Amino acid sequence: MSNPSATKVRVIAALVMAPFAIGAILLLPTSWLAMLAALVFLVGLWEWFKLAEIDDTLQRTVLLTTNLLLMVLLVWASQGSPDLVPLRLVSLLGVVWWLLALFWLGRFSFASNHETWARVFKLAAGTLAVVPAWCALGLIHASQPNGHVWLFVALAIVWAADSGAYFAGRHFGGRWFGTRKLAPRISPNKTIEGLLGGLAAGMLVAVAGALIAGAGAAQLPAVLLVAVFTVLFSVVGDLFESLLKRHVGAKDSGDLIPGHGGVLDRLDGVLAALPVFALGKELFGF
Repeated sequence: MSNPSATKVRVIAALVMAPFAIGAILLLPTSWLAMLAALVFLVGLWEWFKLAEIDDTLQRTVLLTTNLLLMVLLVWASQGSPDLVPLRLVSLLGVVWWLLALFWLGRFSFASNHETWARVFKLAAGTLAVVPAWCALGLIHASQPNGHVWLFVALAIVWAADSGAYFAGRHFGGRWFGTRKLAPRISPNKTIEGLLGGLAAGMLVAVAGALIAGAGAAQLPAVLLVAVFTVLFSVVGDLFESLLKRHVGAKDSGDLIPGHGGVLDRLDGVLAALPVFALGKELFGF
């Protein structure tokens, strides 16, 4: 049973953050949004390092700086490429990584110990999650026409799916599939009914958002297909962060956001969803 007071704090925090996030997406030029997103994503990566059991502040700072330099290098390499090929390749790498993450989710104990090799795998996973998602965000926002609206649509799909899964899980969890859970060892509270509710909410928002972004009726089936995979991958991202937290016995990645935990707790699904949406948008041309 959820705590009404905690739910109230969660809702208030979301209402405070939402206007700033939406305003930045719709109003800022891509270069400024990319810098702001890099800051937010790197905060999430800092929390990822904590879940990877990098407790030394100096080590975490060096690792974070290395990832920041990688972002800068990608921007520099893309300046001479009219099609932003380096960003596209790294974004595609992100899709490949999240497909591999599915196998990791199926092997709960993999890299669950506290040895150095396990940390190396988790550190590499952090870079493969954060940097491609940041590249995808920039690609979507810079696309023409209405790239800023399409980025909002991509994020809204994830946000709607998260809310739809929460409410469907609360009201219908266990009614259709009995005691079967989505991933009982990783996240016992996630239900199959919740997944279906998230898919329905994400698809509904995708259609509405696509029409606002200027998509034609003939493009809607492609948008829906991309939305389905966007939602499914967002669930993979959510589950993977839950796996990391299970390995170290953590409830949240941090406590920076009241009622929501850490920044990574808000980004987990987005990190996996953005490269998939960017790839789908590129393939189907909407």
